[in-house]
Amino acid sequence: MQTAVLAGGCFWGVQAVFQHTTGVRSALSGYAGGMRLNPTYEQVSSGQTGHAESVQIEFDPRQISYGKILQIFFSVAHDPTQLNRQGPDSGTQYRSAIFYADDAQKRIGEAYIAQLDGAAVFKHPIVTQNAKLVQFFPAEGYHQDYALNHPNNPYIAINDLPKVDNLKRLFPDVYRQEPVTVASAMTKK
Repeated sequence: MQTAVLAGGCFWGVQAVFQHTTGVRSALSGYAGGMRLNPTYEQVSSGQTGHAESVQIEFDPRQISYGKILQIFFSVAHDPTQLNRQGPDSGTQYRSAIFYADDAQKRIGEAYIAQLDGAAVFKHPIVTQNAKLVQFFPAEGYHQDYALNHPNNPYIAINDLPKVDNLKRLFPDVYRQEPVTVASAMTKK
C-alpha cells in the first residue's frame, strides 16, 4: 500500500471523490502543512495554523498509480488554479497542495504540474503547492464520510456531488459505485 496526501479546498469533496475510486483502500479527512500539533477544525478554520484541509489516501499501486491519483485530483477533485480558495471557501486552509511522502512523489508531482501548465490545460497557471509532508492529523469524527452521510446538505449537493459525478463520467474505468468508508477501512486494517 502507498499513501498520498492532497489538499484541494474543503476536505469533504476531495474525500468523496477518492472514496469512489477503485484501488483506494481509505480516504481520511484531516490537516497537513502547518506547524500546530493536533490541530482542531476551529483552529485550522481560523487560518492561523498554516494547515490545509487535506485527505490522506491509502491506495494499492497494483490497482491505481500515484500518477492516476494526481490525474483525478487535478481533473475532478478541485480547481488547481484558485489561490487559497475553492468555490465558496477562502483562506490558506483551502489551498491546493500535494504533500509528497518521498522524492519519487515529489518528482511525479512536479512533472505533472509542469506538463499541465506546459500544455495550457487550464486558462490560468496552476497554483498547487508541492510540499514535503511533515505530518498528517486526522480530522474530527464528524468530518469523516461527511458527503456520504449528508448528501442532501446544500453545500454537498452544490459543491461536492458534482465532483463524484465527474469522476464517474471522466474516469469510468476507476469509478466504483460502492464507496470505501472510514469505518470499513478501519475494519480491514
